[in-house]
Amino acid sequence: MAIRTNFDRELQRLQDNLSAMGSMVEEALTRSVEALRRRDLEAARRVIQEDYAINARRFALEGDILVLIARQQPLASDLRILAAMLEIVTELERIADYAKGIAKVTLLLGQEPLIKPLIDIPRMAEKATDMLHRALNAFFERDVEAARRIPYEDDEVDALYNQVNRELLTYIMADPHTMEQANYLLWVAHNLERTADRVTNICERIIFMVTGEMKEFDASAR
Repeated sequence: MAIRTNFDRELQRLQDNLSAMGSMVEEALTRSVEALRRRDLEAARRVIQEDYAINARRFALEGDILVLIARQQPLASDLRILAAMLEIVTELERIADYAKGIAKVTLLLGQEPLIKPLIDIPRMAEKATDMLHRALNAFFERDVEAARRIPYEDDEVDALYNQVNRELLTYIMADPHTMEQANYLLWVAHNLERTADRVTNICERIIFMVTGEMKEFDASAR
């Protein structure tokens, strides 16, 4: 009983750390797009700098999870939880990299006037961040039904990405001098589109954790 109590206590500590990392990543994603929208170079630099803390938290969590597996020899259901956490921290770190990439675009653009108002890109960020937040809640609540529903919303992010792509192509065709900035903005949209894909990966892992069912999510199989 004491061994199990120690395991439960340590598992809760790891989940608390994962929750903190998730909040850091959500904030980085939101602030990176806000820095771009406001042309706030200092805020963009902070997003880049704080990515080091997110990376450090990922490696610390991975190490602690592996130590717990080695020392406690968890049951199959517990092992699925820990395996899911290993996957989720990796996905979170990659999403943080996308936020860092967006912040770098802000620095590259500097104070150069934008070729178009930022409308769909902030919408993409809001949707992707909301999906991530709810996916993490699904993990902590072991809510497999939510994990099954959330990936369908990736279609909304894809539609916004396609809209941004079409609009930027129109600007390039009208004025080839806009190509460089258009490519930067397209990269921002690409990072947000990939964020939603990473959320889908997290949901797949939650489903496996709860049910033992491991398969790639197929949005077309509705």
